[in-house]
Amino acid sequence: MPNIYAILKSFPYLSKRIIFLADILITLASFLFSYMICHQLIGSSVFVINRFVLQLLVCIIITGLFFLIFKTNSGLLRYSTFKDAMRIFLSVLCANSVLIVINKLFSGFYEPSLFPGEGYIINFVLTFSCIFFYRMAIRLLFDYARNSQTKTVRNIPLLIYGVGSTSVGLAKMILNNDNLPYRITGFLTPNQEISRKEILNTPVHYVDDIFYNIPLLKQIKAILINPKEIERSEKQFLADKCLYHKIDILSAPPVEDWRDWENNPREIKKIKIEDLLGRIPIQIDIESIKNNLGTKTILITGAAGSIGSEIVRQISRFDLGLLLVCDIAESPLHQLCLELEDKFTHIPHIPVIADVKDYNQMKIVFEKYRPHYVYHAAAYKHVPLMELHPCEAILTNVQGTCNVVDLAVAYEAEAFVMVSTDKAVNPCNVMGASKRIAEIYVQSLYRKLKNESPDSSPIRIITTRFGNVLGSNGSVIPRFNHQIKQGGPVTVTDPDIIRYFMTIPEACRLVLEAGNMGKGGEVFIFDMGDSVKIKDLAEKMIRLSGLEPYKDIEIKFTGLRPGEKLYEELLYDEEKVKETHNRKIMIGKVVEYDYEEVIPVLNQLIDSAKEFDKMGTVKLMKKIVPEFISQNSVYSILDEFKNHLKVETEINK
Repeated sequence: MPNIYAILKSFPYLSKRIIFLADILITLASFLFSYMICHQLIGSSVFVINRFVLQLLVCIIITGLFFLIFKTNSGLLRYSTFKDAMRIFLSVLCANSVLIVINKLFSGFYEPSLFPGEGYIINFVLTFSCIFFYRMAIRLLFDYARNSQTKTVRNIPLLIYGVGSTSVGLAKMILNNDNLPYRITGFLTPNQEISRKEILNTPVHYVDDIFYNIPLLKQIKAILINPKEIERSEKQFLADKCLYHKIDILSAPPVEDWRDWENNPREIKKIKIEDLLGRIPIQIDIESIKNNLGTKTILITGAAGSIGSEIVRQISRFDLGLLLVCDIAESPLHQLCLELEDKFTHIPHIPVIADVKDYNQMKIVFEKYRPHYVYHAAAYKHVPLMELHPCEAILTNVQGTCNVVDLAVAYEAEAFVMVSTDKAVNPCNVMGASKRIAEIYVQSLYRKLKNESPDSSPIRIITTRFGNVLGSNGSVIPRFNHQIKQGGPVTVTDPDIIRYFMTIPEACRLVLEAGNMGKGGEVFIFDMGDSVKIKDLAEKMIRLSGLEPYKDIEIKFTGLRPGEKLYEELLYDEEKVKETHNRKIMIGKVVEYDYEEVIPVLNQLIDSAKEFDKMGTVKLMKKIVPEFISQNSVYSILDEFKNHLKVETEINK
């Protein structure tokens, strides 16, 4: 059997001229029929050919003019809509109204008139009906052929979550895209009042009832959501129910990406764990940030890393004077520069291969370009590796930070923004302790500068502190994805371990906002939302892959790694927070340190790290950060020794 829809679809779209000509021919035919009907009704035998031709021409010209005014020929016939019908209605109505006026004005000169006023009503009805129905016939023919052809192709029954304009628009785009395999069977809504109604000839279901409707559940294969327009709690509820009933959850692309669907049907994808953990996009003061950064020279250290590269992408939307992307990793930096050249051609940028540990190398960068803003994201961050290499953690995370902030002060930068971590709070590993020491230095430096020049405005030194980011290099989610693809097992350190998660774009938006609002000396704490149990995260990711945890994919508990603890904090017990105008950002009232007291022990620490004395370096770290208690680490012996000394001291007292 021939594919009728394929044959119809192969016909070229009619041009505007042809559509206009077809409408004029219908107008001509309608006028003739109206004339014949009227003369039959009134029984007139008078017929003046010249006057008839003149009025026919006037009718064609007036109606054609209104066709052009209302652009009735601008649409595609096979996709005719209610808006097209309204254009036709208004154009024909206006044309016949004008004809009635003209007929009245000239009725004194020509007797009898062409036909009575009722004739124009007949002409209006005939003209509109014929044009409307021939267009609808073409539309219905294409729809029927498409539906017949796609009954076998559109073999995935789909429910769309939401009944707003975005959801309905999404449904229409799916219906009009012949490359998509989805058949829309209805809509889901959390509002019970509008359930049991219809949209696009499909029912609207109440979301709480749908999972108890067994016959309907058996028919549904997928539910489509727009992650950015649904609350996290709703997403979690929907995900849990769908995973239990083995229904796919699909994620719609953002509205701004609804383009070229005819050629890119893969825009609708299975939902990712990031979509479930992510929250409604954070609102920040874009205009203020844009005004502050515009035309400035911006330096980003660690620019090729997860956080650094996203900061690069976000500020590249502004009209920067110059963007310095600095990193020691050559290949990732090269890839980042290629991306900048492709997507942000208007931003002048310079790749800088430099090591923040090397003061002289960084000094050349500051001396040559004199950046106004410095975003310091360069750091070693992997906990187990830093337990093995504490000296490297100190040289990069501490000495590197000291170098960059000192140079930012020396070359009069406007702001220095340090990216820290929640692992700096009550650290139990080398990495967290090294970041805490870096925090102590930058805070004490700002305090010193402020005391020396209380009336002037020194550089704004700002610290931002947040938890794990989804999808960052070496984070748990890419690792779980890899393990699931390999068939398992998925390795979790402890069944009770929990973490806070934030998406990379979300974290970077908050970094930019904090850097913009900070006056200097603050430690900004980000609202990380609810904590996530890593075991639950692993189970959900396995189910999202269409598999069953502990059955298809095993979850193996390996024990806490060196330096790892069950949960992270964002503040010390004695630290309090102060709210800001952005409810996602708070200011931590952290313990302040004196710069003159910090410098000697800090220099001693860096010297020890340069000698690669691991145990001596960690011992000094514990002296600077007394709350640094190692867990599951070889350095726990230092804590035991310290506790032993405390006991002896108490006994001697």
